[in-house]
Amino acid sequence: MRGVVDRGGLRAHLLDARLAGVVATAREVSLRSYRLFAARDPRVLIGIDPQGEWGQRDLLGLMAERCGVSADPRDTSGQDVIDPDRTLAALDSFADRLAAVAERRAPVFLGTGHPHRLLGFYVALAEALSAAGCAVLTPAQGRSVDITTRFGLRTHNLDYVRGVALVREPAAGHAGGEPGAHTHSPLPVRAALAAAAQAGGPLPELVIGDHGWLCGAGQLGFAAIGPADTDDPAPFVGEAEGSVSVAVPLDDAVRSEYYRPLTRYVLNRACLSR
Repeated sequence: MRGVVDRGGLRAHLLDARLAGVVATAREVSLRSYRLFAARDPRVLIGIDPQGEWGQRDLLGLMAERCGVSADPRDTSGQDVIDPDRTLAALDSFADRLAAVAERRAPVFLGTGHPHRLLGFYVALAEALSAAGCAVLTPAQGRSVDITTRFGLRTHNLDYVRGVALVREPAAGHAGGEPGAHTHSPLPVRAALAAAAQAGGPLPELVIGDHGWLCGAGQLGFAAIGPADTDDPAPFVGEAEGSVSVAVPLDDAVRSEYYRPLTRYVLNRACLSR
């Protein structure tokens, strides 16, 4: 799949790799997330402060519209479904945002809560944007952030891998070692952007990320784009309410190499291929 950049080939790849179509995310897991979001559980809000009521049925309708999941509340088991055409349309919008920021040579910030899966995707974007003349910002490297996890409050350190922000647990060893920790928290992006502001800028014109990196930046008023799975309603609520610029529906936890055709497609559409 290395050479896939055309729309038809990418659509087939989305289905073959289960990035879209029938995905690994269980319907029960998604419905639980919608219930928690409706209850305003911060673990699921991941940085979004919703303006609307967003009950469970509202969320189910939104996710059916934005992702293509079943809108039937009686459908409570099995695997979720993502409409590949919705993914493609969102990828086009994603790429158009990249093209616009590259044309202005504006500063950007990238961060991921899925470093084991998505780090390569973001690194390729960071390198392409840097080559186009965009400053890839890396504020607050080494800053400690206390994040609530299922094991309680844990301290993480903000780090960067080839321009992409992530967090590591101190016990993981030296910076640049293991890929980083999985997190949904918006606290790391808040710390990074606050540090950039305190230093007198520059501030990013575009934030590219997932989970709390995407939602936390969008809630602060930054243009923010990134991927989101069917069990993460927050980015799609943010998009519907205007705090998130683009949320791309796809499975965010498949093998890292499966994202390479998406990278080639968006860089090609954004005229950033080298």
